[in-house]
Amino acid sequence: MDKGAGRNRWSGALFWGGAGLVAYSYLGYPLLVTLLARLRPAPRFAPPSEWPVLTLLIAAYNEEKVIARKIENVLALKYPPERLQILIAADGSDDATVDIARGYAQRGVEVLYEPRRAGKMAAINRAMPFVRGEIVVFSDANNLYEADALLHLAAPFGDPSVGGVSGAKSLLEEEDSLGASEGLYWKYESFVKAQESRLGTCTGVAGEIFAIRRELFVPAPRGIINDDFYLMMQILRRGYRIVYQPQARSVERASASARDEVERRSRIVAGRYQAMRYAPRWLPWRQPLRVWQVVSHKFTRPLVPFGMLAALTGALGAVLCPPSGGRRAWWRLGPPCNALAFGGQVLFYLAALSGKFFQIPGKIGKALYLPAFLVDSNLAALQGLWRFLHGEQPAAWRRVSRRE
Repeated sequence: MDKGAGRNRWSGALFWGGAGLVAYSYLGYPLLVTLLARLRPAPRFAPPSEWPVLTLLIAAYNEEKVIARKIENVLALKYPPERLQILIAADGSDDATVDIARGYAQRGVEVLYEPRRAGKMAAINRAMPFVRGEIVVFSDANNLYEADALLHLAAPFGDPSVGGVSGAKSLLEEEDSLGASEGLYWKYESFVKAQESRLGTCTGVAGEIFAIRRELFVPAPRGIINDDFYLMMQILRRGYRIVYQPQARSVERASASARDEVERRSRIVAGRYQAMRYAPRWLPWRQPLRVWQVVSHKFTRPLVPFGMLAALTGALGAVLCPPSGGRRAWWRLGPPCNALAFGGQVLFYLAALSGKFFQIPGKIGKALYLPAFLVDSNLAALQGLWRFLHGEQPAAWRRVSRRE
């Protein structure tokens, strides 16, 4: 064996292992699930002969700025009003949210309130005994539904194998780089969910537009961070599937700032690590295809920052201590592969720094911000891991600001 290769046996494996994890999470799994989905016909859901009784349950904590707009949006939706219950859980609110919502009592809006704040999931658990609908749609107060959203959410429940339906989260068009990058991310997620749904079940739901059969609701234990993921996993464990309906659209503004977006993602990742801890109990082990989907879509993403660090460390090690060339130089990162691997990552991180700290106008600025968005997202993932390990992410989330 060449002395250079003997001195450096691990750089290539470290680089390819890290790069492989990143590539599988962002590209490999979406490609595989897309190919498998093509083996099955695209689903079609016809409107039912009679629409089910539906409860729209809105969790609202200190939402005085948006609650009236939300209620007006709901009252204008295209769903038979005699078959729709509008229920607002405003536990813990100490602003004008409750008073504003109660002002719509004559138009059928029901409000539940207690002064103590215990988090969104606790408010949902307390509200469920008051639900009259056979289908429950969970929503937030700061998002708006398109007019036919409830019709698209309700239609798949004519299939008895469907336990839950997720709509699509989209952002209002934003001119700045943060809004464009966040919007692009949700379009990417929408594509992945559509392929998963065609394959059998999607493994990601939008908590602000998520419908389930009331009989399948399982109250979450205290301390659950990602309530929508918990509810989805309980449905999958019981053998039902989750359908993704991209025609059911929920619209909201982008995060107010990059810092707010990092805060939002870090708490989600803290909840994802919590879910990984409970995975032995939550995963539907009798359905290996669904286990593969959940692990690939949801559990590899928090590990991506470690893949990025491994790839950078491996490439740097190969530059500082070059392995030998030869037929497998690409695998060992022998010259010139070491320079290409390291140089490519340096360019990526320089682009991320440029996109974050230099306000470059136009399409070039938006293109440069995409690496910054990815880097910030994975830094948020590390922050989420820290919060999880130190118990610093409470179930009662700090509300992240959205643009007005």
